[in-house]
Amino acid sequence: MSRERILIVDDEKEIRDLIDIYLKGEGYETIKAENGEEALNMLSNNDVDLIILDIMMPKVNGIEACLKIREEREMPIIMLSAKSEDMDKILGLNTGADDYLTKPFNPLELVARVKSQLRRYKRFNKTIVKEELEVREDNILYIDEISINLETHEVFKEGEEIKLTPTEFDILVLLGENRGKVFSIENIYNSVWKQDFMQSDNTVMVHIRKVREKIEDDPRRPKFIKTVWG
Repeated sequence: MSRERILIVDDEKEIRDLIDIYLKGEGYETIKAENGEEALNMLSNNDVDLIILDIMMPKVNGIEACLKIREEREMPIIMLSAKSEDMDKILGLNTGADDYLTKPFNPLELVARVKSQLRRYKRFNKTIVKEELEVREDNILYIDEISINLETHEVFKEGEEIKLTPTEFDILVLLGENRGKVFSIENIYNSVWKQDFMQSDNTVMVHIRKVREKIEDDPRRPKFIKTVWG
């Protein structure tokens, strides 16, 4: 059984307890916080593998907490919100969240998303044990001045490190290993998220924009990741 630790952050005790029951049923360890401020304090004293973070909370809300967390940590964050408008979802993803679920939600769907994010996070953090060993050339993917280390998951552009989230890294590797191939949004979603694509879902484009902002000199005139219309 998995023993990853998950931080559940929601100001509604009933929701915290519901999520707690389902996650513990899958073998996960959980800790709970009722607002963003308490969550940030818990993170300073606990190792956490994934965060389930409500947006609308007193004191420090989910958006503020996510921004603060992303200053130092890269673990997956799944946002919860009673709002379903696209702009709320985009705002959550733009602050660094990896996934978004609208209330009311099916607890089994949340568990499935937790498992998917943790699988990706494990791949992202898988590193080789090295003792003064040079990384083999075939473990590095070069895209002009960008180098992607497929073992250590480090990305450099002209010698300067680019910090990517696990999801952003997976997208960059997928496109980089298939240079010249056109991927639909559905193709990318199925390959990276490993879930069925919802036609109205704009998650992929939000993440593509974030990757462009980090690797492109001018995101409005992209050199590496280009959009093909029609």
